[in-house]
Formats: sequence, structure tokens, C-alpha cells
Amino acid sequence: MYFDLGETLVHTADDGSTGYQPGAAAYLRALREHHIRIGLITNVPPSWGATDAERAARLKKEVDATWRGSAPFAWQDFGDRILTPRTEAERKPAPVLWQRAKADSGRCRLVYEAETTEEVDVAGSLGYVPYQVGQPHRPAFLPVALIELLGRLPH
Repeated sequence: MYFDLGETLVHTADDGSTGYQPGAAAYLRALREHHIRIGLITNVPPSWGATDAERAARLKKEVDATWRGSAPFAWQDFGDRILTPRTEAERKPAPVLWQRAKADSGRCRLVYEAETTEEVDVAGSLGYVPYQVGQPHRPAFLPVALIELLGRLPH
């Protein structure tokens, strides 16, 4: 399963500090406890590095520099599954990052959670199970039990 970062898992406050969105730390912990692999599909400037790993390292540095909270962001949960645009043309909502994630995921069913309608619509059009966070009268995040069930259903 993949996430957007900003305003999905992490909130940037008016003072420029960053921290977990309400419930995000506990949600990531629950996913980890259920052995659900996660990744990020997030826009950063392509100039932050020549590779996803270089751009991810810069992203971590930027977020960590403004982090406010008792627990650090759970970067280790994402491994090398942090996908970022190589060029301006690859920036979301262009489908390239979702297509790269899908190509790297074998035949796994993919879920994408983000705060914007546009992003979840693009992910859904590419075969992801889309979930828009922050909607009234819905869970903050797609329930872990449902994600597990989706993983067991035939494609």
C-alpha cells in the first residue's frame, strides 16, 4: 500500500513545523504489526537528487528538520519504497509514479491513500484501491482489517 505524505500522514503547521496527522502514528504501527508493506508516492523537487534514494534522503532531512512530536516519523517502515518524480513532468497527478510503484509490486493488490480527490482518482484509474483521507463520517484511514481482506481477495 502507498501513501501521499503531506496532509495524509504528516501535517505542516502554520509555523512551518511538521508532525503526524491525528491517528497516523498509530495507523502506521498497526500496519507494521500486521506485516503490511507500505510506501510513499510523493512530490518533491526533482533537483533534490538523481535517484529516488537521493531524493528520499533529502525529503527525510527536510521533514526531520522541522519535526515536532514525541516520536520521530517512521521512515524505516517504508524501506526503499519512496517514489519521487525524476522530472517536473512526472509530478503527481501525472500517472508515472503510480505506474512505477505498480511495476515494482508484482501482482500485489495496491491501495493508495491521500487527501486529494485528484490523486485518489488517478490511482483508482490505474487499478489501485483508492481511499481519500480526511473525509467526514469515514474512518481517518482505510481500516487495517479491510486492507488485509483486500490482500486475500482474487484480482
